[in-house]
Order: sequence, then C-alpha cells, then structure tokens
Amino acid sequence: MKIKDRLGLYFTLASTLTLLIVLSGTYFTFLKFLEADFFDRLTDRTMVTANLYLEADEMSEAALKRNRDQYLEKLNSEVIRIYDANNEPVFIDANSSSWSHEVLESIRKQGKLKFKDGKNQVVGIFYKDNQGDFVIIASASDQSTYYRLEKLKTVMFFIFVAIFVGLLLSARWIANHILKPLNLFIEEVEQISSNNMDFRVQQGSSKDEISQLAGRFNKLMEHLEQAFVLQRTFIANASHELRTPITSMMIGAEIVLSKDRPAEDYKQALSSVLEDADRMDKIITALLGLAQSDLEYGAAKLEEVSLRRLLHDIAESSKMSAVNGSLSLHIIPNDNADHVLLANPTLLAIAINNIISNAFKFSDGGDVKCTLHIDNAGAVIEIQDNGPGIADEHRPFVFDPFYRSASGSSKAGTGMGLYMTQKILHLFKATVIVKSSGATGTVFEIRFA
Repeated sequence: MKIKDRLGLYFTLASTLTLLIVLSGTYFTFLKFLEADFFDRLTDRTMVTANLYLEADEMSEAALKRNRDQYLEKLNSEVIRIYDANNEPVFIDANSSSWSHEVLESIRKQGKLKFKDGKNQVVGIFYKDNQGDFVIIASASDQSTYYRLEKLKTVMFFIFVAIFVGLLLSARWIANHILKPLNLFIEEVEQISSNNMDFRVQQGSSKDEISQLAGRFNKLMEHLEQAFVLQRTFIANASHELRTPITSMMIGAEIVLSKDRPAEDYKQALSSVLEDADRMDKIITALLGLAQSDLEYGAAKLEEVSLRRLLHDIAESSKMSAVNGSLSLHIIPNDNADHVLLANPTLLAIAINNIISNAFKFSDGGDVKCTLHIDNAGAVIEIQDNGPGIADEHRPFVFDPFYRSASGSSKAGTGMGLYMTQKILHLFKATVIVKSSGATGTVFEIRFA
C-alpha cells in the first residue's frame, strides 16, 4: 500500500472513530435524557394517582372528574398500583400485575424508587395520608422514545456513512497534495543514471521533510558524482601514466635484444628500465595514498587540531629531512596565537606537507616561508617558495590529477600531490588557491573558516 493510501486510510479511521464516539455519546445522552423525562412523567402519574384516590375525600366530585380526564390518559403498557401498609392492593384491581414485597419495602425505606422492569420503566413512591401509609407504583413503556431513538439511529447512520465517504475522499486529496513533492522527487530520481550524474532534484521553497530529503539526496549525488569522476579520471590518467613507462621498458628491451651489443649498452638499458620502474612505483604509491586518505577520512573520528602546533611539528620534521634549504615559520599577530579546528590531524599534515615539499622541490635548495595569519574570521596559511613561479596558462590545472607543467617536467613527481592536497582540504571545509607572478616565487594560500 502506498504512503498516500495509508495516510488517507489512517486519517479516515481516526476521524471516523472520533465521529463514532461523538455520535454514540450524543445517542446515549439523548437516551438518558428521554428516560429521565419519562421517569419524571411516571412520578407525576404517581402523584396524580395519590391526589385522585387518596385525596378524593377532600375534593369535590367535579374537580375529581376533571383531574381524571386531564391526567389519567393511558400510557403504553401503563400499570398503576396502590398498596396499603399490609402490601395489599387497594382502590385498583391488581390481578393483572403485582410487585414483590422486597420492592415495596425498598420503596418504603427510600421514599422514592426508580428502576426498569424489562422494557418498562417503573416509579414507586411512599405516600402518607390521613387514611394511612401507601405505596404507589406506576409502570409504563415509553414507545415514543424508542420510536424517536430508532429514527435518530437511522439519521446518525446515514450521517456517519456520508461523513465517512467525505473524509475518505478528502483524506486522499490531502495526502496527494501533501505528497506531491515526493512524487515529483521519485520521478526525478528515476531519470538519474550513470550518464547524467550531474542531475539534481528540485528542493522546493518549503522547509519540510521532503525538501530536507531532497537536499540530502543532492549532497549524496555530489559525492557520487565526484566518485564517478575520480574513477573515470583514474582509469584514463592512470592507464596513460602507467602505459608510458611500460611501453618505454618494452621498447628499450626489444631494441637491446634485437642484436648482440656491448656490455655498456646493456647497462644503459637496465638503468632506463630501473628509472621507468621507479616512476611506476611512485605513480602506484600516489594512487594508493590517495585511496588510503579516503579510507582514513571515512573511518577516522575528527578531533581538535591546533594549527600552531601542527605547523611547529612540520617545521621540526623539515629540519631532520634531507632537503636543502630551511622552512621559516611566522605566526601573526604573535607566536602564542592559535586556531583550533575539527579535522583528522594525519590527513591535514599530509596536505600541508605536500605543498611544503613542492615548495622545496621547485626552490632548488632555497628557503621556504610559511606564515600563519589568525584573526576573528578564521586562519590563513601562506606557503611561499623561491622557485620560477607558475605561468598563467598552467595555474588553473595545478590541482588536476597527474598534471605536470612543462617547466616542472624535469622535477621528479607524479602530479598527484596537489590533487590529493586539495581533496583533503576540501573535506575539512578549507580552500586552497595559488598566487604566482609567473616569474619568481609562488604562494599557496590555505584558508580555514
């Protein structure tokens, strides 16, 4: 059963149950009101009977006849009895109906008693008169009430059916109207395939749960799109990068083996094979490192990372490395200033180290300057080298995987370092940009919010 059908059914059941309770309450309230009204009428009958029979000696014959004609109109199944102190019927023949001594004694004790005897309602009173103490009982069946109640039940039944049908139809309309964005969401999701991963569903202007679901789904699609793009990029670029050294190794080996050659030629061929194998090893290591960074980010818990302490640790590590030149660290406004963020410290250190390693590589033994700027808006890390700079036409591609500019092709590397850096920094809501004059020096700026 679809959600809209369940919503319509649940709403209708809840509403009709409430309606049924209201109608039942109305019916039983009306029933009790009519019963109480009939009991009052029977009570009046007992009092009139007392006046007609017990007070008749104190009334004129004309008044007695008038009271009889006015009040003693027969009710349905009416029975009126008068009992003396010995529980014997008086004034009225009692052959047709009688009550037990227990009932008569209960009336004497309570003074007045109301009860039901089958379909009949009964009222009994204890009446004291100058002729003695009497019990007067009046019993009758309220046929008019039963008739009215049957009519009321019929009317309530048709009202209930009409309201039930109306609620069911209106509930389905309301459910369709409310779930219309969800139906649109499903239709748009069905349009997504591996060929249009950039497609995004409409979120709408409302801030309800369906809009939130669409927003979450779009974020998921962004991650899936990045994964598909990364996969395709790796397949294209990795195959190209790996095929080049393999092809070089095969061609070199075929040339050397085509005829007998001096030992020196064999050494040169083996050296070339070793260089190509080393290049393949670096490419594979970079690919595995990038995959491992994804796994670590997905599995590791974020923790508070001090940028000042992290940069000090990187600066100390650079002193013990084999690179030429030194890394100078400056913190603005002062050395005690700090910025703390939630991140994976291992991945963040890898990202910053990649930029610093590149700075040393292109500075050709020169120094590298690292500056941490801290203010109310956040923190900015600037890493400046003394290299030849990056030309304007190459700057947009420095973060692409496997990209190496012509000026940097002589430097050892795989073209994966900066791509990995940008990817890691993006995970921690940081941005990195490149500033270069194209002549001397390049500045990488990392901004943390």
